[in-house]
Amino acid sequence: MIRRLFLSALLAAGCARAPAPDPASKLPSTAATSSSGAASTVASSATDSAPTPAASSSSASPGGAASVAAAPEPPLEGEDFLPEAKTIFRVAACGSTGDIPARFDAAIVARHCEELGRAYDDYRKGWVDVAKPFLASLRPKDLPTVVVYPFGGGDLTSALATFPDASEITTISLEPAGDVRPVDALPAERLSRELAGHRAHLERLFEKAHSRTENLEKESKTELPGEVLFALAALVVHGDEPVSLRYFRIRPDGSLGYVTKEDIDGAKRAGERRGALFANVELRFRRAGDADRAGAPVRVLRHVSFNLDDAHLKADPSLLAYLNARPKVSAMTKAATHLLWDDHFSLIRGWLVDHTDWMVSDSTGIPPRIAGPAGFVQDTYGTFDGPSPFGSPDARDARDLKRLFASQPGRDLAFRYGYPDRDGHAHLVVTHREVHPAAP
Repeated sequence: MIRRLFLSALLAAGCARAPAPDPASKLPSTAATSSSGAASTVASSATDSAPTPAASSSSASPGGAASVAAAPEPPLEGEDFLPEAKTIFRVAACGSTGDIPARFDAAIVARHCEELGRAYDDYRKGWVDVAKPFLASLRPKDLPTVVVYPFGGGDLTSALATFPDASEITTISLEPAGDVRPVDALPAERLSRELAGHRAHLERLFEKAHSRTENLEKESKTELPGEVLFALAALVVHGDEPVSLRYFRIRPDGSLGYVTKEDIDGAKRAGERRGALFANVELRFRRAGDADRAGAPVRVLRHVSFNLDDAHLKADPSLLAYLNARPKVSAMTKAATHLLWDDHFSLIRGWLVDHTDWMVSDSTGIPPRIAGPAGFVQDTYGTFDGPSPFGSPDARDARDLKRLFASQPGRDLAFRYGYPDRDGHAHLVVTHREVHPAAP
């Protein structure tokens, strides 16, 4: 039963729902605008980092000509929590590397990983092996390798299936990443309950409610951080392993300030709430087993905790500054409670229109009334007879999308991508710029 629920969780792999927007006059809350909350805590000592997207790795020069060896990368800034991440990777996500602490019962971990191992295998066979080649057949070959996934909390696994060549992925949702350090203090007698709790949360998150924010918030209150754990589980699914894990805040100019030990100690001395220090996380990862392979690419996931409605983006423009450093991106969203249909989310929707030429989504992507006038074409797959009842879907946008599906030839879709439609049908929309043939 647990294995079935976990598989359902991964198949749904939905995105976090932001709350109903506040009135424009209401100031953003600290919890919703996590990056600004972190700013006051770490501004004095967090290290600067230019807001430059991770570069794609390039292959070695062909032939026998001598080449200049690449200079070693400079040390990463901020405190690296890789030891804690590797413990969670091994114990909770059941990765192939990392050690089980001596205080934990290895038999408990083995039983947990046996269950998850079967679920991972089922997920790969039932979803990844079906969706990944299909999505590859739709993607143009020259897409940007920088990916932005709004409302994408906890869903690195389908981001990697959708964009397996991504060099940088930014997911954005209300949920904070969470602090990995409690794994070092987790009592042995609570391990079994903690692991079982994460499995139960997966049932609540995805089996019936997809990834509604209230359920993701429950997951974020467990001793092991749910957002980080889900990302590490995605690495297991796709055959990757963690290289570093650091926390950061976004400065007003969009650059990143990485959290240091001094920041944490200073917050403790001042009696300040330290949760904001652990709201945004950067996870670097590579192919498992590639540690000794020269030139093996290291990729980056950044999860940003932020309320994406217009009121919060206006009150704290740091996230838009970070995103604006990425001139063109590939994009995706799904199970986003139709917030991109809502004009209270016009800023993030407008940013996507301006900065992507190719986006994949379920019905919760950019609505036709916005996409068409902006010069996009939308290709439909599967069946859509009306939106699922998550959020408050706009009736006009629902009619437009239903007409769009009806106007195009039927194209089969053999897997779920986010929400089903109101009748349980799988559907998918590719929103892309219209390509005009070159003049002879």
